[in-house]
Amino acid sequence: MSVPFLDLRAPYGELRAEIDAALQRVLSSGWYLMGPELEAFEAEFAAWCGNAHCVAVGSGCDALELSLRAMGVGPGDEVIVPSHTFFASWVAVSRSGARPVPVEPDERTCTLDPARIEAAVTPRTKVIMPVHLYGHPVDLRAVEDVAARHGLRILQDAAQAHGAREHGRRIGSRSTSAFSFYPGKNLGALGDGGAVVTDDAELAARLRLLRNVGSREKYVHEVVAANSRLDEMQAAVLRVKLARLDEWNERRRAVAARYLDGLKGAGDLVLPVPAPWAEPVWHLFVVRTARRRELQERLAAAGIGTLVHYPVAVHRSPAYAGQGYPPGSLPLAERLADEVLSLPMGPHLDDDAVDAVVAATHEACA
Repeated sequence: MSVPFLDLRAPYGELRAEIDAALQRVLSSGWYLMGPELEAFEAEFAAWCGNAHCVAVGSGCDALELSLRAMGVGPGDEVIVPSHTFFASWVAVSRSGARPVPVEPDERTCTLDPARIEAAVTPRTKVIMPVHLYGHPVDLRAVEDVAARHGLRILQDAAQAHGAREHGRRIGSRSTSAFSFYPGKNLGALGDGGAVVTDDAELAARLRLLRNVGSREKYVHEVVAANSRLDEMQAAVLRVKLARLDEWNERRRAVAARYLDGLKGAGDLVLPVPAPWAEPVWHLFVVRTARRRELQERLAAAGIGTLVHYPVAVHRSPAYAGQGYPPGSLPLAERLADEVLSLPMGPHLDDDAVDAVVAATHEACA
């Protein structure tokens, strides 16, 4: 049985009638930017997260960068980031003019380790950026304690964590969180998109200015800013999918539970272990093995699609060459980059597909 890593046709197939109606509504209106669909989506997503304000933008990376700029981050400042994350987490800091300062992960969850943050704080530190990687939340209680002691702001990178909870609190329900709506996300658009959810009215107003070429009034530009706006088509589609997101996240949890049960004892495979205070949404199901290439090749031969998130630690990428991070300087990030492998995951994987992945993985690990 062939199982692709990700099938983006399946979500549309399930919601075809509603998505087609939403797109037709926009086409019939003749209003494609900064209109009623965007306004409605922002209100609905803020309410779904349990927060006061939502400002939708052109991408998840823009959501991070514009949030940092709205917080006043710039040249000479430092932002604490995870060493193990997607490149966009670091590049948003660099594009703001600040310096990303990496902190190693908790090896059990692969997310930022709060116990390591304090040692990285300097007089130049302005923001801590926890990344809720793979759909597993960071322990925000611990991050908030460090931030409070040092007078720092928190910007959550929630690009992979729509609906996740830590200590019973939904990600996005407090402080400021940046989301991505890239098509493969738990809440995915039909192209790029992002949003910032915040309880800070002043920050939200600043973000609205920064996303719209520095303009509140047409042709009056108050600051040099970006053109980063979520269009009406994407907003309309996201409204349709948002209504199903809780259900789809539960389906992901069921897939993860079947994997966790079925993959026990599969060779040297290290399975993900959620923290007891966490409710992940399983954006990705990531295993670890020292024999990754061999496993990936054997699964491919069996018709099972996999991906590596992420094969190059950010500090070892060409973009950050010469930044003072020689090989071995961030050993956990480098080890994870060598070992992680993502198995097929999504709300549209049925039991037969999951069982096929499990069987092929056991055979490949034997």
